[in-house]
Amino acid sequence: MKSVGVNLFSLRTLIKTEEGLAETLTALGEMGYSCAQFSGAPFDAAVIKRASERSGVPILLTHVPLDDILERTEWLMEEHASFGARAIGLGSLPRDVIPDEAKIKHLVERLGGAAERMEASGFRLYFHNHHQDCYKHGGETLLDYMIRTCPALHFTLDTYWLQFGGLSVTDYIKKLSGRIAFVHLKDYKILATKNENGSYTYAPTYAPVGEGNLDFASYYPLMRAAGVEHYLVEQDNAVSFPDPLDEVRRSINYIRRNFG
Repeated sequence: MKSVGVNLFSLRTLIKTEEGLAETLTALGEMGYSCAQFSGAPFDAAVIKRASERSGVPILLTHVPLDDILERTEWLMEEHASFGARAIGLGSLPRDVIPDEAKIKHLVERLGGAAERMEASGFRLYFHNHHQDCYKHGGETLLDYMIRTCPALHFTLDTYWLQFGGLSVTDYIKKLSGRIAFVHLKDYKILATKNENGSYTYAPTYAPVGEGNLDFASYYPLMRAAGVEHYLVEQDNAVSFPDPLDEVRRSINYIRRNFG
């Protein structure tokens, strides 16, 4: 793989301070990760720059507030340029707006406009998909509507949420060819929980890459062909374990064994 990193949302409890961010990035570099995405803590470009330089691990992508993307586009580009990033990310759209067709389409139109302004200045706007983006208006998912109507918008394809939303991961890797320089490698595992009465409840959950059910071996060649440059490990529940860093260590160990 060209570049393997971590979305820091996975380690959000460890990056609440500048010292924590620098130490976490340093630990990731020592594991073999070559980059990271900033998410899970308040956006502060000066803090990101210092922590990144101290650790030697570059921040290539972010997740920042929607209002900043729409209303402070120029400032946001300047802030990202200060620490060497040309990729600006949006983690999600407001969930309460999605069922309202008129409102969500107007919001998507504004998002597409921001993407165009960024593209004209040498930046790219990346949208991170969730299962709610599989919601349909008039037979078309919101995700497909965004792909169709926002040509300047790029995507951080998340494998888990496509699976969770009932869409084909392989189909969307192909559909988004040329627009997914970043992907989130997030595995999908079925967890069995024993209830008080002795019965079991089964539900999907997150897992280190390679410990769930997703077929990353089949995705990888398709991702390469689609132009993916940066493979970002994400495990939303890593911070619920005693050693969150060990969770992402298991992911990169799997990636090294299987994809070089």
